[in-house]
Amino acid sequence: MAFITEWFWFFLLLPIAALSGWVIGRRGGERHSDSQVSKLSTTYFRGLNYLLNEQPDKAIELFLHIAELDKDTFETQVALGHLFRRRGEVDRAIRLHQGLVQRPDLNDQQKVQALLALGEDYMRSGLLDRAETVFTDLAQIDQRAPQALKHLIGIYQSERDWPKAIENATRYEAATGEPMGKLVGQFECELAERLRVAGDRDAARAAIARAYAADSTSVRAGMLEGKLEIDAGNDTAAIRAFERAARHDPDFLPELLPALLAAYARVGDGPGARTFLTEMAEHYSGVAPVLALTRLVQAEEGVSAARGYLAQQLKDRPSVRGEAALIELALADGVEHGETLEQLRHITDQLLVRNPSYRCNRCGFGARSHHWQCPSCKEWGTIKPLLNYAVV
Repeated sequence: MAFITEWFWFFLLLPIAALSGWVIGRRGGERHSDSQVSKLSTTYFRGLNYLLNEQPDKAIELFLHIAELDKDTFETQVALGHLFRRRGEVDRAIRLHQGLVQRPDLNDQQKVQALLALGEDYMRSGLLDRAETVFTDLAQIDQRAPQALKHLIGIYQSERDWPKAIENATRYEAATGEPMGKLVGQFECELAERLRVAGDRDAARAAIARAYAADSTSVRAGMLEGKLEIDAGNDTAAIRAFERAARHDPDFLPELLPALLAAYARVGDGPGARTFLTEMAEHYSGVAPVLALTRLVQAEEGVSAARGYLAQQLKDRPSVRGEAALIELALADGVEHGETLEQLRHITDQLLVRNPSYRCNRCGFGARSHHWQCPSCKEWGTIKPLLNYAVV
């Protein structure tokens, strides 16, 4: 870990070192005295030596000294402010970047760069209202500053201000050409869920429609639509919404199956449920549809038939949860060696408790419950149920 940290500082400081060396050379031919150039050159090479000898703390102090000696160079001061922020000295970074913003000699590009740096300082210090003001002003001044819009999206996400998050994501896509539909779809779903809980079904439906418009394959929009239809007592429409969502991304099947099967049960359509589950078992390598089909077989044909069906399926898709279900059926069917099966069930239950049920396919974060936004990498829609997970 120490080795990684040292190399992190090496790569962080190397551009500052190079910049300082360039400044030294340029200043040497302009207005610095020979003694000043010699002093800076000596400091610069001492700093490089510290970096090469893996002494980043000493190198930091020397390069800070170089930057402070050359207060007129914009690039040097921006680099110095970034270094203050990375070291946790956010107040110093704010003061430095505030001074840069107020300088009358900056061109438009430098003004944008200084404002971005100041806004990032405010975000780092938790002053989101000030950061919002800076980035909003910057986006209005210079429409070519997409980084400001990106920061605004982050601020409005943290404040759960979904309309403003949607507005700025749309502006970001227009400015950069980078597709933002999936992110906008997630924001619309957040808004729809809030409206659904508040009992405003019409507004929630409108938000879901906008989510589909932004991301036509949105699983979350389909699940929310299904919930809305259940709230309205329309189980047939709910079934259509849940099935459409499952076909868009079968990985979310374990998450929507309980509500879907409950809706099938309320309308009394066992054959329809069985047909859908059979289809999903062919396209989804996880155990969830198999376990659901096993329960249907048990209800219609008895324990022995269910045990035979599940045992056959587990040959092709072994699963800890499938094993646990098979043990339960064996115990219910009265097969021999019941004590051994009880022990196996206990071990299996312990394995299930320890293992995560969901994982982020971007950063690998494991969770016991589902999150639409990953708590670790903050990406949306990347946490999915593991293949061996099923609601039982």
